[in-house]
Amino acid sequence: MDSPAEARARMYLIATDILADLCGLSLGLILAILPIGLLLWLLGWWSHRFWIVLATTVVAGLFGLLEANTWHAQPIVVAILLAIAAGVLALALVRVITFAAGGLAGVYALLLAFPSFQHQVIAFLVSGLLCLLLFRWFFMLLTSLVGVCFLAYGVLALMHYREMMDAITWSDENSTLLTAICGGGALFGFGFQFFFDRWRARRRRERDEDGDEDMISMLLSRLTFRRRRD
Repeated sequence: MDSPAEARARMYLIATDILADLCGLSLGLILAILPIGLLLWLLGWWSHRFWIVLATTVVAGLFGLLEANTWHAQPIVVAILLAIAAGVLALALVRVITFAAGGLAGVYALLLAFPSFQHQVIAFLVSGLLCLLLFRWFFMLLTSLVGVCFLAYGVLALMHYREMMDAITWSDENSTLLTAICGGGALFGFGFQFFFDRWRARRRRERDEDGDEDMISMLLSRLTFRRRRD
């Protein structure tokens, strides 16, 4: 059985093995990670339906590729059909996806703080229900966290590709610092998305009010013109 220290070591946000795989990619793929992370970090809620459908489609496609041999079918066919079906059903099942994602995120955060916690099922159910009640805030925080992790992976992989530093060794030695930076960046992204969403709602409300006034003034002018003609 792992000790609490060993369990905590596995709960860092930036995984060294994932970073090592990313460092082996081409420059174009590494650069593609940065704008995706930036959009998720600052504008995740603004386009949350797109990200839900995209994530569901990709996960379903990968699952189809990995499990197709078990079903005795062609992997590419199963992956494509499963990805299409999941993408079509994603918006209809958005609450189910939110419950599952919130439950997993809550368990991960709890184990990050308390590695010896044993009641993961209770944490999963409570976190999932809370995320359903706070759907908007949860999605803002989740996309900010995923976005800042994408940015961290992309920047470290780019610096490793340019031979500016040994990103794999550095991230392994400074995993706590990276986790703190990603956590602070996620909070900043959450604040930005929150105030940006309020600004968009206020602008939409002002636009609707202006449209109502214009419509009323137009109707009054027409009635006045008709009375003058009569």
